[in-house]
Amino acid sequence: MQNPLAPGPATLAATAAIDADHPAVIAFARSHAQGDDERSRAVALYLAVRDGFRYDPYRADLSLQGMKASTVLAHGHGWCVPKATLLAAACRAAGIPARLGFADVRNHLSTERMRSSMETEVFYWHGYTEIWIDGGWRKATPAFNLSLCDKFGLLPLNFNGLDDSIYHPFDRHGNRHMEYVHQRGTFDDLPLAALVADFEQHYPKWLASMAQPPADFQAEVDAEVAAHRQPGAAA
Repeated sequence: MQNPLAPGPATLAATAAIDADHPAVIAFARSHAQGDDERSRAVALYLAVRDGFRYDPYRADLSLQGMKASTVLAHGHGWCVPKATLLAAACRAAGIPARLGFADVRNHLSTERMRSSMETEVFYWHGYTEIWIDGGWRKATPAFNLSLCDKFGLLPLNFNGLDDSIYHPFDRHGNRHMEYVHQRGTFDDLPLAALVADFEQHYPKWLASMAQPPADFQAEVDAEVAAHRQPGAAA
C-alpha cells in the first residue's frame, strides 16, 4: 500500500520561486550537500542556509524575483520565507524532496522599529521547510543565523534530520519567545499571491516602508542589545 504522505514529483521539481534548476542553486547544493546519506546531506544544507545568509526583514522584496531562492544566494541575506525557499530549492537540487510550510506566530524575534512598522506582534506566513528524510517529513527552520541568536540570547535552532526544528517557546532566560497560533499547512510551491494579500491587509505600514531605503537591521539589533546591557536596564 502506497504511503499517502510520501512525496510526489512536485517536491523535487523546480518552480519559478523554488528555482532548483538555477545554476547558482545547483552549485550551492553540490558544494554543501556533503555526507554519507540523505539525512546528513540535508543537515549540511540546513546549516549552510541558516548561517550563510543573514536574517534581514528590512530588505524584504515581495516580487517573484525578490522571493526566488537564487536571489537569496545573490544577495547574501533574506527573511524567513526566502531562506526557507532557498533550503527547499537546494534540497531539491540535491535530489532530496522538500516543500514549504507556513504558520502564523506570535512574538517573533524583532526590533522595536520592526514591531512598530508591523503594528502587531503576530507574524503572518512565517516560513519553514519540510524535508523528506528516512520515510517522513521533518520541519526545518533556517531563518535566524547563529550570530543573531547569540546577540538576542536565543537558543539556536539545530536540525538533526530526525526531529522537527521549530522555534522554542522560551529563550535562554526563560522568557516567552515564540508561540505558534495558526498552522497554514504545506505547499509544493510558494503561495506568493496569498502571502502578499495577507501582508497588504495586516502590514500596510511595513509594506509602505519598503519603498524607502532599507534600515540597518543588524545595527538596530546591536543597539538594542547594548541598551539592555547597560546598568539598570530592564531584564
